[in-house]
Amino acid sequence: ESAKIWQEVFAEASLNAKIVDHPETRGMQNGRVFYYDETKNWWSRSGAPSHMPAGEPGGPDSEMFWDFGEKRGLHERSTFKNTPCHVNCDCGRFLEIGNSVFMEYIKTDTDFEKLTLQNVDFGGGLERISAARVDNPDIFTIDLFSGVIARIEEITKQSYKDAKDKKPFRVIADHLRAVVFLIGDERGVNPSNTDRGYIVRRLLRRAIRFGRHLNIQERQWLNGIAEIIVSLYKESYPELTKHASRIYDELMLEEERFKSTLEKGLKKLSEYTAKLVAGDLLPSSAVFELYSTYGFPIEMTREIVKERGIAIDEVGVGEEFKKHQEISRNAALGKFKGGLADNTEKTTRLHTATHLLNEALRIIVDPNIRQRGSNIREERLRFDFNLNRKLADDEIKKVEGLINEKIAAKIPVTKLEMPLEEALETGAQSEFGARYPKRVTVYSIGNFSKEICGGPHVANTSELRQFKITKEESCGAGVRRIKAILI
Repeated sequence: ESAKIWQEVFAEASLNAKIVDHPETRGMQNGRVFYYDETKNWWSRSGAPSHMPAGEPGGPDSEMFWDFGEKRGLHERSTFKNTPCHVNCDCGRFLEIGNSVFMEYIKTDTDFEKLTLQNVDFGGGLERISAARVDNPDIFTIDLFSGVIARIEEITKQSYKDAKDKKPFRVIADHLRAVVFLIGDERGVNPSNTDRGYIVRRLLRRAIRFGRHLNIQERQWLNGIAEIIVSLYKESYPELTKHASRIYDELMLEEERFKSTLEKGLKKLSEYTAKLVAGDLLPSSAVFELYSTYGFPIEMTREIVKERGIAIDEVGVGEEFKKHQEISRNAALGKFKGGLADNTEKTTRLHTATHLLNEALRIIVDPNIRQRGSNIREERLRFDFNLNRKLADDEIKKVEGLINEKIAAKIPVTKLEMPLEEALETGAQSEFGARYPKRVTVYSIGNFSKEICGGPHVANTSELRQFKITKEESCGAGVRRIKAILI
C-alpha cells in the first residue's frame, strides 16, 4: 500500500506549494512529494520563523500522509468542496500519520545559527496509523474507540453512523478518555480552576456541553462511558482499575456541579449576545462573569460565540484576569511560607500540629489525601485537603485521638536538608501543586510524619497541648477544610 503514502517536505524560500515529480525519489513516484514553505513545514513553539524570539530552537519538518483515495468522495462531501483538494487539505481524504521535525536551528537577534546538538523529533499517531492500516478514514470507528462510541449511542439512542454532525460523539469520546487517564494516573489530576486541574475541568465541561447537543438526559452518564474506557485499557494500564473509584467520584461531582450552572450560564450568554451580530466583540466583563459565576472556561465561551461569528475581547479578558490575580495576591500579603501568618510560639506549635493532622487524616480517612492549602494564626489552624465527602463524627474523633496520642508520646521533631528528588523518594509528603527548589528542608516527627516544609516547628511534640477540631466543612469542589486549636 506504499502508493497511498504522500509526503510534505520543506522548501526554503518557496511561496506556494508545488508538486515535485521525481520518479527517483526513494519510492515516492507519481508526484507524491510536495514542497511547502515555512508557513506549513516549520516547527517551533512560536510557529513560523518570523514569530520566533531570540534563543528559541526550531527547524523544518516533513509530514507523512495517508491517501484514502478519490473514489470515497470525501472532498466532494466536505465544506472544502469548492476548492481544489491537496495533500494538506482538511477534507479528510489525506490523514497525517507522522511528522519529523529537524531541530537544527536557534534564533538569534538577527538571524539563525545551527544548534550544537541537533536531533530529529519524530511523532507518529498510532491510532491514525491503525486507521490507515485498515484503510478507514474515521479513527473513531477503530477498535480503540468503537466500544466508547457504542456506549454513547446507547445513552443517546442516536446512531453515530447516521449522524449528520459527528463532532459531539467525537468530542465526548476523545475528551473523556483523556480525563480518565489524567484522573486515574498514580499522581492523579482532579478538576480545579488552577494549573493541570484546569485542563481536566476544561475537557470535562466541553464534553458535558456536547452531551447537551445530543440531548443526554441520563444522570451520571459520564461514568457510563468512563467504565468502558477503564475496561478497554485496564490490562495495559492497571492503575485505571486501581483508581477507578476516584475516577468515577470526580466525574460524578464535576457533572453535577456543572449541570447546575450550565443552563443558567447559557441563558446569560444568550442575553449578552442577543444584540450582537457577526463581527462584534463579546465584552470581557461578560466573559469573566461567565467564568467566575457560571464556571464557563474561557475557551468554551470563545467556542460558543464563534459559532455565531462573534469573537471575545481577548485583550480585555487578559486585563480582567490580571486584576483578579492582583486581588488574590493582595489577599495573600503578609503570609509566611507554609501558610503561617507569623512565627510566634503559638503559631509554630499549630504548624507542627498541622503536620500531625495531615498524616492522621491519611491514616484514618484516606491514604490519597494531600494538602491543598493552609492558613495558621495564633488562635487556630486551617487545613485544606482533597476529599469528596464530609468526615463522619467517628472519623473526627479518631483523628483527634491519634494526634493527641502522638503529642503525649513526646516525639522529637528533626530537620534535614536534602535534594528534592531524594526527599520524595524517601516518602516525604508535599503540598499538591506546589513548586519546590532543587534542595529542600524536610521535617520529620519521629517515624510518624515526614514533610517537605520551610518551618518553623517545635523541637518535640510534648510542647503541644491537647488538639481539638472545631470545624469541618467544604471549601470547594472536592476539597474539605478543617479548623482546629490547641487547648
